Amino acid sequence: MSTLIFEESRPGHRGHIFPKLDVPEKKIEEFIPINYLRQNPAELPELAEPEVVRHYTRLSQKNYCIDTHFYPLGSCTMKYNPRINEDMARIPEFSQAHPLTESQGALLLMYELEECLKEIFGFDAFTLQPAAGAHGELTGLMMIKSYHLSRGEHRDIILIPHTAHGTNPASAAFCGFKVIEIDSDPDGNMDIQKLKELLTPSVAGVMITNPNTLGLFERNILQIADLVHKAGAILYGDGANSNALMGRTRPGDLGFDLMHVNLHKTFSTPHGGGGPGSGPVGVKKEFIPFLPKPLVVKKGDKYYLDYDRPKSIGRVRAFYGNFGMFIRAYAYILAHGSKGLKAVTEQAVLSANYLKEKLKGYWELPYNRICMHEFVLSGEKLSHETGVKTLDIAKRLLDYGFYAPTIYFPLTVKECLMIEPTETESKTTLDEFVEALQAIYKEATDNPELVKHAPIKTPVGRFDEVSAARNPDLRYRPSEHL
Repeated sequence: MSTLIFEESRPGHRGHIFPKLDVPEKKIEEFIPINYLRQNPAELPELAEPEVVRHYTRLSQKNYCIDTHFYPLGSCTMKYNPRINEDMARIPEFSQAHPLTESQGALLLMYELEECLKEIFGFDAFTLQPAAGAHGELTGLMMIKSYHLSRGEHRDIILIPHTAHGTNPASAAFCGFKVIEIDSDPDGNMDIQKLKELLTPSVAGVMITNPNTLGLFERNILQIADLVHKAGAILYGDGANSNALMGRTRPGDLGFDLMHVNLHKTFSTPHGGGGPGSGPVGVKKEFIPFLPKPLVVKKGDKYYLDYDRPKSIGRVRAFYGNFGMFIRAYAYILAHGSKGLKAVTEQAVLSANYLKEKLKGYWELPYNRICMHEFVLSGEKLSHETGVKTLDIAKRLLDYGFYAPTIYFPLTVKECLMIEPTETESKTTLDEFVEALQAIYKEATDNPELVKHAPIKTPVGRFDEVSAARNPDLRYRPSEHL
């Protein structure tokens, strides 16, 4: 057996033998230029079909995923999603329909999903086109820019608190805005005095993640909304943390003018693996003319796509968005209903506060107040005392059978651990996670070298992360394995 972990190819092994080419070579060259033709056989791995199946099955079993492990990634809402939603997305009439057919069933689903989102979040209209959260941010910012220009105002600054999601400033810069950061006060809220100083006539909008990346609800949100609107600016909401809001409060009622939500996080199918995602944007009535076109409209008993929208920012996604995600989210909303969505929020917040209280005696708690669906701890003191960093803690958790929480984000907390348990984990799982972190804390104190060299039980040990990022090995090179 080869000592290489992933190399299974053996000369002469075959899973399938193609029939001999029955097209004369001269005929091929008439249609395909010779410089496009392969001169030597492709150096592909040589395996029989059972070997291929076993190889990928073994690899899948080495992965950490929501189906096998607790996945407490802060700010990511990696919760288990019911399999029935996946079944609904695979109904042939949906999965095999071409988007240009504009079937009444598909349009009805999109229309009713928008109606549900309007009710849940308190907005007057939604677009389903954006393909993910950051894409929703860009879409919202484009509407903000168009709105100001339509009023003859050339505002070019976006204010963003440093507790916002990292994509916010990137999206604003990509849309051509200048970004100015706002600090937090000692309680983790936006610094109101700093906001007042920065709200000049050049400010187009303020982007707020609420709850923010510290897992804290912005206590001054009504005052912030009032200040922003009096300055003629727009209040944009990053709704990626909506798992802490549903059924308890509506951002549209708090003064937000636009907000994106993440269907693939809050309403079904945890994000990751390259997609697909979905980041619909909700708006108040003033921004409806600027929504991407087309919009789904209902006339009588029929549904149509409305392209006649002269002030629209235009299409932002091929066809009408990631339709499979619409089906999953619609199924999730219908299955839960209003009471169920409220229960999701309450359980997520309860789980986060339970973990926070269990762990704060070990790690530092920078903001000792009730959190929402997630919270942050700091390993700065432990690092100073033992040399064990947050990264080491995260690696050691893998040995205990848990995927690590988000680390080193937000940047405002040194040696940060950002933990989001979600509503779908049992108390038993949460207690096991607490016990694992407590055990690792003791290891870091008694035997720091053990933690610094973790993981030790995984199929592969610790990589040099800098080299792995700068020099990724993504190609099969058979000559290197002979």
